[in-house]
Amino acid sequence: MLDDKIEAEKPGVSRRSLIAKGLALGGAAALGGATTASAAGNPANQPPNVPEWSKVLGDGVAVRPYGHPSKYESNVIRRDVEWLTASRESSVSFTPLHELDGIITPNGLCFERHHGGIAEVDPNDYRLIIHGLVDKPLIFTLDDLKRFPRVNRAYFAECAANSGMEWRGAQLNGCQFTHGMIHNVMYTGVPLKILLEEAGLKPNAKWLLLEGADAAAMTRSLPLAKALDDCLVAYRMNGEMLRPENGYPARVVVPGWEANMWVKWLRRIEVGDEPWQHREETSKYTDLLENGKARRFTYVMDAKSVITSPSPQAPLKHGKGFTVISGIAWSGRGKIARVDVTLDGGRNWRSARLDGPVWDKSMTRFYVEFDWDGSELFLQSRAIDETGYVQPTKDELRKVRGVNSIYHNNGIQTWYVAPSGEVENVEIS
Repeated sequence: MLDDKIEAEKPGVSRRSLIAKGLALGGAAALGGATTASAAGNPANQPPNVPEWSKVLGDGVAVRPYGHPSKYESNVIRRDVEWLTASRESSVSFTPLHELDGIITPNGLCFERHHGGIAEVDPNDYRLIIHGLVDKPLIFTLDDLKRFPRVNRAYFAECAANSGMEWRGAQLNGCQFTHGMIHNVMYTGVPLKILLEEAGLKPNAKWLLLEGADAAAMTRSLPLAKALDDCLVAYRMNGEMLRPENGYPARVVVPGWEANMWVKWLRRIEVGDEPWQHREETSKYTDLLENGKARRFTYVMDAKSVITSPSPQAPLKHGKGFTVISGIAWSGRGKIARVDVTLDGGRNWRSARLDGPVWDKSMTRFYVEFDWDGSELFLQSRAIDETGYVQPTKDELRKVRGVNSIYHNNGIQTWYVAPSGEVENVEIS
């Protein structure tokens, strides 16, 4: 599934050899009508049979004090790609977008990105220091942070390298791997502006250095203007305390900006008059272009979308007939205004139906319903945000940026749906 071999199997189309193997002739592999319960492996529940699970008592209320998904959903997990990095402690796992609906990511499925492994911080020993160009250096405990006025905000967090493997062509076969370095949760915390005002800012203050408590001492420079706008120091996600892998007990939330700025296990904020580039990975703020130059301070995540179902890990199993296309869209510049979907690789577009809340710098869910006649499809989605920005094609991006960077690839994704219902990651020209 993660084989990165790409073959050109018809003019203008590249996709894995899996399509050609056993599916080219259709025949018995083609799905005709609705799938029967027997074919789905559930004959025991056919009337007048009474299934065994309805004849016995189940677990009581005290058996599962912290809830878990059904054992039949055990495949819905974060996954990693072992060969991506040399160390699991400095690596990434991916959100299973193809298994989710709505816009909120469950806490246990939020993608991970670590630079020194997960820090296990004792909340009783936790301290957050604010110092530098301030009138009054301060140290906050976790209880101190909880005493400040709090807000609840839903934002997406997307790694700048999300879709980064796709710059040179279709590589990873599944939206979990092509787009899964993103999650969208409801954060609870204190606006960073309030903490900075508590310390008092010197007139020449312009930048913050954010430092984490992990083994990598993760540091990032944040412009003061952004900090005073909409940033949070969050300690809860989706109502419960942060998970350790998501920065427990407190992290920075930087809405709409690349997730490497969202320092986890936050322990120190130093206020200064310039960025601390000499103490950081400066490559995180640049995107290398084809001509050798680089885009600098590329913080904002541009409008992007992906169809999550059908997709390679979520094929069309029901055969011909009524079909629901589902996907997500987001923009670091504001709200999603519209999402267009095409079934034929961009020749004809239709507006998708946006459903659920449409929030600022948050995921938006979209749907398209249609009757599938069993013919092949080339599915794409493009997001348009409230600023008028239109998600570009990958070729449009490459003409400007080349293929040397792995960051900020928000190009339109194409899924090929075969008559059998199987789905592949492809590119069309």
